[in-house]
Amino acid sequence: ENNTFFGRFRHFLDVIDPSTLFVTEKRLQESVELLDRFKRGTLPPGVTDAQLWQAQKIKQAIIHPDTGEKILMPFRMSGTVGFIFVQVVGLLLPNQTLTSTIFWQWLNQSHNACVNYSNRNASKPAPVSKFFLGYLGAVTSAVSIAVGLNVLIQKASRFSPTTRLLVQRFIPFPAVVSANVCNVVLMRHSELSQGISVLDDNGNVVGTSKVAARHALLETALTRVVLPMPILMLPPIIMAVLEKLPLLQRRRRLVLPVHSVVVLAAFGLALPLAISLFPQMSQISVNQLEPEIAAATDCTIVTYNKGL
Repeated sequence: ENNTFFGRFRHFLDVIDPSTLFVTEKRLQESVELLDRFKRGTLPPGVTDAQLWQAQKIKQAIIHPDTGEKILMPFRMSGTVGFIFVQVVGLLLPNQTLTSTIFWQWLNQSHNACVNYSNRNASKPAPVSKFFLGYLGAVTSAVSIAVGLNVLIQKASRFSPTTRLLVQRFIPFPAVVSANVCNVVLMRHSELSQGISVLDDNGNVVGTSKVAARHALLETALTRVVLPMPILMLPPIIMAVLEKLPLLQRRRRLVLPVHSVVVLAAFGLALPLAISLFPQMSQISVNQLEPEIAAATDCTIVTYNKGL
């Protein structure tokens, strides 16, 4: 099912389902135990496929596939849509000062950085110092790009109407993409220098590959290029229609909450679309990897955890 885009899309709708945020510790342990028993072939009688799928959904939404540890709630894919709502409202507030723009962009990019780190490939341990260096680089570059963009758009009022429209319409996308890609690469740069584990058909580690790490990071970066598309394209079109409605014409105070909900809905659509572009467990031909990996396995294709 994960071999097709729509199969992955359905799978990631499960992964980002916010209801998994309310799963109790007891329910999580029961799900993990049930899946372990399934692997060992010691399932109790009467367990249905639906129960196994539900257990798998709970485990995938909460537990990191490499570390086996719980991902903190705000940084799970299922928590992203809900936790980003406050940031969306903040970023859309009218009459922003430079300080408030920097604050909301810092909050947004800090959240992005923690999501990128929490969902990385963690097959090789990385020191905490690397996390902080990555965080500083990621947030500084991303906030600088975002704030520079805002300043440019504010200055656009001095341009001719055509130039102003071009700046406001077309500059946000490359700026947001650059910020997102910087964030991913800097938060996960240790994978490039250390390599990531590659696995054979049976799930056994056959070696550590820097080539696979490059592929994993490139695929994740591409998802961050696609992610802003619906968020930047759909809300302006939808809001142009909604703002003509008599209700919003009469009650201008409703524009911000309605705009926030529209952006959140666009994000809720964009997230599963973007992360479905590639399987989380990606495959790569052994011929493309380091010679020592080819020597260590008879497989022609190996898999690696791309991260999300």
